[in-house]
Amino acid sequence: IIPVVMAGVLGIYGLIVAVILIQAVSGDTYSDYNGYAHLASGLACGLSGLAAGMAIGIVGDAGVRANAQQEKLFVGMILILIFAEALGLYGLIVALILSQSSENCTAA
Repeated sequence: IIPVVMAGVLGIYGLIVAVILIQAVSGDTYSDYNGYAHLASGLACGLSGLAAGMAIGIVGDAGVRANAQQEKLFVGMILILIFAEALGLYGLIVALILSQSSENCTAA
């Protein structure tokens, strides 16, 4: 059940970024720079979540099977799952930094 919960947290990261980005969108002062920054923010969070989800899935599957045969492997499995979750957390941090950048582009 631990890999399932950790994978669910990755979805929460995407939801957090979506709420932050939707609050930053305004129709009259939304420039191309802001659009590309928000696109990059969503892609950073999404792709890092995809990579972390793949890692959690592979480690979770192998870890649960190995834990059934050898009880001492539980702590090692949890540590590797935490490191896999850190990939998604790093993507969230990058997405938050990208979502806060803004620039008003004016026509020359």
